[in-house]
Amino acid sequence: MAEVINLNRVRKARVKADDKARAAANRVAHGRSKGQKTAADIERSRAAQLLDGQKLAAPATDETPPKS
Repeated sequence: MAEVINLNRVRKARVKADDKARAAANRVAHGRSKGQKTAADIERSRAAQLLDGQKLAAPATDETPPKS
């Protein structure tokens, strides 16, 4: 006598395996290494610091109300 196979379980296992393969391919195609992420963070912070250094200082205003 043959073994009974649950077709739903087989179908779901196949879909899960296909999803894992697609996810692995996407990680390879779109993922970045830790070194690349760190380099991008350093570059982003350097650019922000450079931009902050280029800003003009706000003029100091004395906003005290006139005395009556």
